[in-house]
Amino acid sequence: MAEVGHEDRCFQHASVEELRTEMSDDRKGKSLPRKRAALKTIIANATMGRDMRSLFPEVIDCMDIPALDVKRMVSIRALALRSMSYVPEVTVMQAMANLLGNAVNDKDISVRRTAVLCIAKLHKFDSSLVDNYDFLKILKAKLLDDSVAVASSASLALYEILEHTEKTQFTLDFKTAEKLASKMTQLTDWEQTSVLELLLFCVPQTTFEAETLSKQVSVGLKQSLASSVLAATKVLLYLMNYISNEKACDIACRKISDALVSLLTFPAEIQYVALRNILLIIQRRPQVLYKDVHYFFRMQNDPSYLKLTKLEVICRMVQDVDVMQVLPQLKAHALDSDINFARKAINTMGRIALRLETAASPYTMALCELVDTGKDYVVPEVMVIAKDILRKYPNQHQALLNCLFTFYKPPEEPLAKLATIWILGQYAERIEGSEELLEDFLYRFLEETAELQLAMLTATVKLFLKKPSKGDALVPKVLNWATQEVQNPDCRDRGHMYWRLLSTKADIAKKVILADLPVIDSQQEKMENLILDQLLLQSSSLASIYHQNPKSFIRNAKDRYLANSDALSVEARRNASKHLYERPNILPSLRTTSLPMPLAPVSVSMSMGLEQPLTDVDSLATPNESILSDLSPSAMDDTSLTPTSAAEISYARASDGPLLGTLI
Repeated sequence: MAEVGHEDRCFQHASVEELRTEMSDDRKGKSLPRKRAALKTIIANATMGRDMRSLFPEVIDCMDIPALDVKRMVSIRALALRSMSYVPEVTVMQAMANLLGNAVNDKDISVRRTAVLCIAKLHKFDSSLVDNYDFLKILKAKLLDDSVAVASSASLALYEILEHTEKTQFTLDFKTAEKLASKMTQLTDWEQTSVLELLLFCVPQTTFEAETLSKQVSVGLKQSLASSVLAATKVLLYLMNYISNEKACDIACRKISDALVSLLTFPAEIQYVALRNILLIIQRRPQVLYKDVHYFFRMQNDPSYLKLTKLEVICRMVQDVDVMQVLPQLKAHALDSDINFARKAINTMGRIALRLETAASPYTMALCELVDTGKDYVVPEVMVIAKDILRKYPNQHQALLNCLFTFYKPPEEPLAKLATIWILGQYAERIEGSEELLEDFLYRFLEETAELQLAMLTATVKLFLKKPSKGDALVPKVLNWATQEVQNPDCRDRGHMYWRLLSTKADIAKKVILADLPVIDSQQEKMENLILDQLLLQSSSLASIYHQNPKSFIRNAKDRYLANSDALSVEARRNASKHLYERPNILPSLRTTSLPMPLAPVSVSMSMGLEQPLTDVDSLATPNESILSDLSPSAMDDTSLTPTSAAEISYARASDGPLLGTLI
């Protein structure tokens, strides 16, 4: 017998007659509590497998009771469908499929909503049942349901099915998309997220359609739920590819900026997701967060991973107008008690100096001031970034060289060693006592890694060519180590090449080894727009956090591409596909090149950037002036590279002859 206020007794056995008596009790003031308790007992007994079918009329009569909890309990049809969807048996699923056709058109909203969600579960169990009953067409029709709850549930179900279907080429027409987007203000935050995800399947055919949808979607940017904000941002960025009106794009970017800034007040984990997405967004749409870099200065009490990510965002966001505003903040961070964070701040200062020419001079002076502090971690970190700064701006910033070697201590970190050795060789004539500093590294030549051996070999030869009287004792020793005692083929190969160059004419050796280096491209860190578009279509997912396409770490995941239309921008149209999930026929930036056919001229690429077209590899056996004169002037590019290509091995085999001449 069910008793009022004793829910723990609901799962005790109760006879049908006792429950019918309780359900028929119409006493004033006691009817509702007794019927509520009886309903709980009926549901509990039905769950335990007891036959409660004879009480169905009494339960239906309770639908008129104006109490929300009672109305939920009497939604027997919705509860039955939901329960069936959790039983992965063939007979149950077949029975549910037979019921769903009528349930999706039921007059009760909760039944319709449950029915459309059950279609997604049915597809997960057996997709052929969904195809046989044409449920996809039914779901598409339910997107226009009068109830926003049903429409949003249909959006969620349809999206889940499309994410796990290989063959379906579903496209959302503009009329349906517009009606869905117009209901944004009536939806809850989670319902908005479901609708926004489905809007990616709408391909605007005109700029007007894209602008119309963008205005309606922007409502999602003002929500309190982070997933809704990020989903709205994703759809807006997608629609901007179909908007030719620059003013409309700027307005959308401003709205996105305000929404992203609001996410910086969320807990650290959500901030991290937002920051990783921001790193992609500002590369594709630089006008987003333009002049808003100051919002990322707030790092008090932030965990380390969040502070490091904010530094990365600052590095990519800063523009000429922000240079002096950012510098004091980075200098303060460079002296932080967190060593990893301080190192990252120093590296960020150097990268900004590389990217913006207006920042080169003030940021270089700031690096010198940091070196003067005498912190142990400062000089190695500045040395690493100074290598690139000196290469980007040759014959400038002598003050940086002076301060580095005024407070010089032999570095221990591999990257700092590489940078120091490169600087000593490249600027030997500008550094006092460079030969002595380089010799300190050479004592461990045979014990170092191949990368460091290559760097020391190149630096020693450069030192000899620039200061012959100072380097003549070092070169024979290093070349002998490189060609006779080192086992690494790249180092032996380079040693033989240097020896033969130095055995001919000095002016030819200088022309090759001391050639002007290629200018560092400050845009190398930027991803291609094709890759950015793919990742931005995966915003707020793991793909946008890892900055990798989902296929690389999730089995059966789908890459996404911009679908072609007349409104799509010319730049994006070159790599557009027919459908969101369909790979384009031609992706030039992702093509792989095959090896050349036999007998065709091959290009031997040396580890220093040297390239020489060859038709006869044996012609390298005896180096001569004609071959040397054809060498690319970018021969001695980056000494830190250690390639192992087949072409280089061929070159090494061909040049395994006796050394010619003697050292000059």
